[in-house]
Amino acid sequence: MHWFIKSLPRPRLAVIVAATGVATAALLVARPSVAYAAGVDDEAAFVFNTFSFLIWGALVMWMCAGFTMLESGSVRTKNASMICLKNIGLYSIAALAYFFVGYNLMYTDLIAGVIGTPNLLYGPTAAEVSLLGDPEGAAAEVLETGAGYSAMSDWFFQMVFVATAASIVSGALAERVKVWSFFLFVLLLTAIIYPIVGAWTWGGGWLKELGFSDFAGSTIVHSTGGWAALAGLIVVGPRLGKFRRDGTVRPTPPSNILVVTLGVFILWFGWIGFNGGSQLGLASAKDAVAMSVVIANTNLAAAAGVIVALLVARPILGRIDLFAILNGAIAGLVSITARPDITEHYWAVIIGAIGGLVVVLGLKLLEKIKLDDVVGAVPAHLFAGIWGTLAVSITGGAPIHIQLLGIVSIGAAVFAVSLGLWKLMDLTIKARVSYDVERLGQDAGELRMESYPEFVLMPDMEEDD
Repeated sequence: MHWFIKSLPRPRLAVIVAATGVATAALLVARPSVAYAAGVDDEAAFVFNTFSFLIWGALVMWMCAGFTMLESGSVRTKNASMICLKNIGLYSIAALAYFFVGYNLMYTDLIAGVIGTPNLLYGPTAAEVSLLGDPEGAAAEVLETGAGYSAMSDWFFQMVFVATAASIVSGALAERVKVWSFFLFVLLLTAIIYPIVGAWTWGGGWLKELGFSDFAGSTIVHSTGGWAALAGLIVVGPRLGKFRRDGTVRPTPPSNILVVTLGVFILWFGWIGFNGGSQLGLASAKDAVAMSVVIANTNLAAAAGVIVALLVARPILGRIDLFAILNGAIAGLVSITARPDITEHYWAVIIGAIGGLVVVLGLKLLEKIKLDDVVGAVPAHLFAGIWGTLAVSITGGAPIHIQLLGIVSIGAAVFAVSLGLWKLMDLTIKARVSYDVERLGQDAGELRMESYPEFVLMPDMEEDD
């Protein structure tokens, strides 16, 4: 093409350029919607919105890979295979549980603003099924009776959020929770606990009616996972030797900080879909601009979280802790998730920066109260989630007492139910692996395999202290 243009005589080239300009101007005059991109027709809007849900949902699904990398690099090598099993298992459980039960409990015909109708299964609308058999005759009905996007694209986008909440629990309890106990808890979390919280809020329930605001889930997703993880930490207890008899904390640095860093970058990348997709539409110029604002703010908050964690790590933790700094990125992302649609971008920097401070202080607090959170999930998701939800009152004008009510009510419900479930499992099928399995490692003890078979297993004698 470049050769062709150069070969044209200059007078002819000038004529072509002029004709192109005239044609473009005529098009914009005749079709001003092309120039202003104020919107598209109903069918195009349906296609754009559906495609948006599917693409952003795929990015959020990719966050499961990020959690797998983050967790497998944070644990000792003798437990890395178990982390991989838990993460692919929890994603699969979440998908099935939300398909069979969870979505309907969250969105279908809410009862008293508390819980949806407990119907089994979920699928396309009758009009969408007809459209697949009769494309010409049923298209108008789909556009008239639908929500502006396909039913299953919405289900997919909502489902990957459920899996994110479950992933938070996985990392906190790594290296000592029994795999079948964990999977049972994930089933109940994704089928019942999370959907009921979602019904109160995004499903149009009682908290939504009061004015509770949480754009993409600082509380609904991240604090819910954080409260469930905190309950598990209390029941399951710390890893062997993590807290010595003299009260000091035994350092357990990540076994593969390269993999942890990769995991954080994957999560950061996936968060573009997490928050950007929560615009819930891409059929107008307004949607495109709003989505751009959301993504920019998401990126700014994560970056600010990293920088502040870097600055405060030494004064608070006594060292420049790369693990804490990486958690600063996650905390910044969690913090902005409640209100990433603000147009004053400096607020995103402030919110993310405070999130970075919150997570480093939270890591120190857990050490003080002897709670062993392997990946820092509770500070990064619960503590930062609370801060981000409260920040909506500053940036978005949400009533502070309603935001507090949402935080407390969701926290109390999720924590109480989760604590009861963990205790019940501990009394019956046991929540924690045996001493021998934990000392040997869950890879060899439960899976009968090694993540790094060429390495010689060296049991850590300090675990007996």
